[in-house]
Amino acid sequence: MKYEPVPLVKYVDLQKFMGAWYVIAHIPSFPERNAFNAIERYELNDNGTIATTFTFNDGSFEGKFKTLTPTGFIVDEKSNAVWGMQFIWPIKADYRIAYLDKEYTQTVIAREKRDYVWVMARKPAVSPEEYSKLIDFVESLGYEKSLIRKVPQETN
Repeated sequence: MKYEPVPLVKYVDLQKFMGAWYVIAHIPSFPERNAFNAIERYELNDNGTIATTFTFNDGSFEGKFKTLTPTGFIVDEKSNAVWGMQFIWPIKADYRIAYLDKEYTQTVIAREKRDYVWVMARKPAVSPEEYSKLIDFVESLGYEKSLIRKVPQETN
């Protein structure tokens, strides 16, 4: 299926975007399909790349703790909203910041293929109204709502 390009946020202040983001919901890639307590952390490197650490428990809150460490590369330096995320050299996965609130507390990361998506927040939970709004936004991008998985997060 052919889609319109993913709309992007106009500009991402990389310093503000860095830090921990809890994965609230996603259409998961294979390694994260049973993720619990999923957290993506970003740190800007001196060379302009982004050190990324993705951690989660596999299958349950007590499941095996897993860590993935891809490197992010800014592709669109005008907006900082398009990245390549490299798990294995030389492949860089498409990573597009389609939504980011003004306070840098909620974001949606999309892909042109509409195969994976990540809804993330600075806290492990959002209100039901915020969740519904974010999922409606993801659906408006052309994603199949029934494929979205809410990620279990321990909030205590």
